[in-house]
Amino acid sequence: MPLEQRPTMGRSVAKNKMPSGLCWLLLIGMVLTFGVAASPAQAADSSKSSNHYDFYITETNVTRLCHEKTILSVNGQFPGPTIYAHKEDVVTVNVYNLGYKNITLHWHGIDQPRNPWSDGPEFITMCPIQPGANFTYQIIITEEEGTLWWHAHSDFDRATVHGAIVIYPKRGTVYPYTKPHKEVPIILGEWWNADVEQLLEESQRTGGDVPISNATTINGQPGDLINPSCSKNGTFRMLVEHGKTCLLRVINAGLTNEMFFAIAGHRLTVVGTDGRYLKPFTTDYIMISPGQTFNMLLEPNRPTNGSSNSHYYIAARPFVTNFNLAADNTTATGILEYVDMPPFAGPPDFPNQLPASRDIAAATAYTGQLRSLVTKEHPVDVPTHVDENMIVTIAVNTVPCGANETCDGPQGNRLAASLNNVSFVSPVVDILDAYYYSIHGVYEPDFPNKPPIMFNFTDPSFPVNQSFTKRGTKVKVVEYGAVVEVVFQDTAILGAEAHPMHLHGFSFYVVGRGFGSFDKSKDPTSYNLVDPPYQNTVSVPKAGWAAIRFRAANPGVWYMHCHFDRHTVWGMDTVFIVKNGKTPNTQMLPRPPNMPRC
Repeated sequence: MPLEQRPTMGRSVAKNKMPSGLCWLLLIGMVLTFGVAASPAQAADSSKSSNHYDFYITETNVTRLCHEKTILSVNGQFPGPTIYAHKEDVVTVNVYNLGYKNITLHWHGIDQPRNPWSDGPEFITMCPIQPGANFTYQIIITEEEGTLWWHAHSDFDRATVHGAIVIYPKRGTVYPYTKPHKEVPIILGEWWNADVEQLLEESQRTGGDVPISNATTINGQPGDLINPSCSKNGTFRMLVEHGKTCLLRVINAGLTNEMFFAIAGHRLTVVGTDGRYLKPFTTDYIMISPGQTFNMLLEPNRPTNGSSNSHYYIAARPFVTNFNLAADNTTATGILEYVDMPPFAGPPDFPNQLPASRDIAAATAYTGQLRSLVTKEHPVDVPTHVDENMIVTIAVNTVPCGANETCDGPQGNRLAASLNNVSFVSPVVDILDAYYYSIHGVYEPDFPNKPPIMFNFTDPSFPVNQSFTKRGTKVKVVEYGAVVEVVFQDTAILGAEAHPMHLHGFSFYVVGRGFGSFDKSKDPTSYNLVDPPYQNTVSVPKAGWAAIRFRAANPGVWYMHCHFDRHTVWGMDTVFIVKNGKTPNTQMLPRPPNMPRC
């Protein structure tokens, strides 16, 4: 939603006086800001589980690429602290906003059964936490097991406000593979030398695009190949010993890029994604979309007799699918270092298997290997009957420039985005409250099940002057327990590209994908209804489609959006409202009394 339409947003909020009763929090925040930040890549073990965390949103000065700037962070850390839990735990996080602007947090991939109140997206399930205020989130973990993550869900705040969620097996149970000797969260992201909030505000003012990032990062660091005189000393290092298996928990926290990831001299055995297990497969690289996570086993197996290098680059670079747009072409690096090998005088080996940034075939080949682990302990339940069929087109569009405005979008218009040609507008009262209290006029319950017109969606010659869309706050209402199939269809309007589509409140089975326009009479015959991957974020192929299925057995208000943040801001989002069931255990939990006010 355009910033100018949102209440009490932006830096002007800093002028509000902080309540005196919370002034002491500011002192704590100052201590955290200037204290030593723990690395998210420290080795983890299950003894670190805690049922309560205190998160202090503070302003922190950091330097990357020889540029110092002030960022929002949690507890003075960038990336933020890791949450540790077990399957079936309930975790509480008390968030104190000591920053200059409104903010919310989201627990990405946590289904939050019957509890949309703690899901987090601003103006969807809650009003933002204002400066000087606090709110306690309740994170209900049920079936999730593996790696998920948390992040800000307001404006572009998640560029620096994010961290890992590590969910161990239920107490008394074990991994479906040999327990690793060490676990390492690896968070991929992006760095802008400029203030991302200012970049967003300028983009909203002009109607143009957001400038590309200055660097890709690994655990908040660009590495020593990007401006090495500035970045070498901060390069992330992972220490390993020969023969001791590492579990890598890789997260793409980026705002704008899918990414390739690889480690020189080593193959990776992928065992999980998005808090669910996969049939293990070994690969030279992965492709990971914003919002996704992958768990991988790494075997440090290089010879220790001095015949090989003791240092190997860990590398990540953007996977770019819209060749008409400017793109960050940097490669972030970390270093895998053997501590039980003789020092090696030369530079680290580079992973030559890392695909080139435009290698769509490499990305397609990787994604095609994802299959759910199907065992007695980890069964699948793929719906074979569908109650609601939806085809949802994904597009970057334009809306007319306003009167007396000069806009920087295509043909002098404003950039926008849409699902089924509806460009979503966030309301000034959150949709969950409007639904709960039956407040009329906040949203329209008629999001369409298909696009308004059918055409050759992937035709690259689609005329720019027909790229207009309409704004609205339309939601999809679903009966409790209904099985929903959504076919996401990319379009070539203003350029085809891959899109990471994320659904709150549910994981879903990715039952099919392909290139071209979806053919409802032929393409379903290729669906995988046996062991499809169970994810919460799916990468829709460029000029292609992806089909997902989920059972709407979680009552509440649940956001669905592209995880390219500028696309969400432009309107590539909508909301599912799942009605209450007929029994108390199939109905939303009561509204907490301390929800923030708009």
